[in-house]
Amino acid sequence: MSEITYKDIVKSKEIRTYILQADASLLALGYTEHSFAHVTNCAKVASDILTALHYSEHDIELVKIAAYMHDIGNVVNRINHAQTGAVMAFRILDKMGMPSVDVASIITAIGYHDDDTAFPVNAIAAAVILADKTDVRRSRVRNSDTIAFDIHDRVNYAAETSEVLLNVEEKTITLQLTINTDICAVMDYFEIFLNRMLLCRKSADVLGLQFRLNVNGQYLM
Repeated sequence: MSEITYKDIVKSKEIRTYILQADASLLALGYTEHSFAHVTNCAKVASDILTALHYSEHDIELVKIAAYMHDIGNVVNRINHAQTGAVMAFRILDKMGMPSVDVASIITAIGYHDDDTAFPVNAIAAAVILADKTDVRRSRVRNSDTIAFDIHDRVNYAAETSEVLLNVEEKTITLQLTINTDICAVMDYFEIFLNRMLLCRKSADVLGLQFRLNVNGQYLM
């Protein structure tokens, strides 16, 4: 069994194909961007979290892989995409020669990341959830015309700045947003993302942190 790295995953033509097709399907369905910008950002945020908390280099490598691959199940269908993606990742990583203990860590994080069935069952899963659910940004909106009738697009388009801030000394992790309230009311944000923010709170707790949400300079969680 050879050690499979994040660089190996990023270079994989097979995985890139699945990410591209999955995002193309979500585009057809009217979803926000779920392509390389999203998964690369998730990999960075998840790895930054575990790095700051002094997890091992091996765990950091695993969380980057899990975050990068977490949405490949969308290539089959949006429904149950986390579970489908976990099965796909198992086949891909096993075929690449990854040790089963590492495969298990990655497919667990992927399988437990989707909103309806998500749960931070371990540190890697918690970091993936935090990275995924805090990726709110204007550039994820495909067509700005849709903000007039699609609340998901409106909330993302209203986010002028978005930053995840980890304070190790205070043991807090904060999603700090600047929202243009002419585009989206703060209550719109909560209508769409309250469940995700509660998942972030549970995930932060697994990592020994307190999750905080700051919108336009005001702490709301």
